[in-house]
Amino acid sequence: MKRSLWILLLSLLPLYLSAQDNTWEKPEEEETEAQQKQEKVNPDAKYLRGAVPEIDRKIVFSTTIAAPGKSASEIYAIVKKYMEKMLREKNQFHSQIVLEDSAAWTIAASFDEWLVFRSNALVLDRTHFMYVLKADCQKGQATISISRIHYLYGEGRDSQRYRAEEWISDDAAVNKKNTRLLPLSAKFRRKTIDRKDFLFNKFESLLK
Repeated sequence: MKRSLWILLLSLLPLYLSAQDNTWEKPEEEETEAQQKQEKVNPDAKYLRGAVPEIDRKIVFSTTIAAPGKSASEIYAIVKKYMEKMLREKNQFHSQIVLEDSAAWTIAASFDEWLVFRSNALVLDRTHFMYVLKADCQKGQATISISRIHYLYGEGRDSQRYRAEEWISDDAAVNKKNTRLLPLSAKFRRKTIDRKDFLFNKFESLLK
């Protein structure tokens, strides 16, 4: 009797081992690995070296946006309308159109606006963000650029002025290992890139 029971147990052993390696357990293991990888993602990855381009030692953000089927004059009118809308926003100070050339289909505006780092009931941390926004329009496309960037940070006597080239450039704002942003200028670099992304995406949506 004991021998028969022993033989039965041996015959059931492969089934038991198979159950321990059931496929339903694998998704949980894969999910855990994915979560671990996600935790290791650098939150500042998009702001590291290469995110702030320089032309002749000047920081210039630029993009060419396709506008299929639209003439240069149509694109110019769309861009001008949105720039004029920006001028009327509550966060603007002394912003104005500085160039209108309907023959060359070029328009530029000088902006002075609030760039807010943190805002809550206890803290309001922000800077004046000044730049030139320019659009060169052609048939079927527009080249949008942001240049001459500088900041006025702080209020009254304690305010400090920074040029983008000395404050948010790769050399000034990113550590040598290219793994993190330097503490003092990090928030300026992040918010500037975020604002640039917003504007470029906005023009792209308008010109589709």
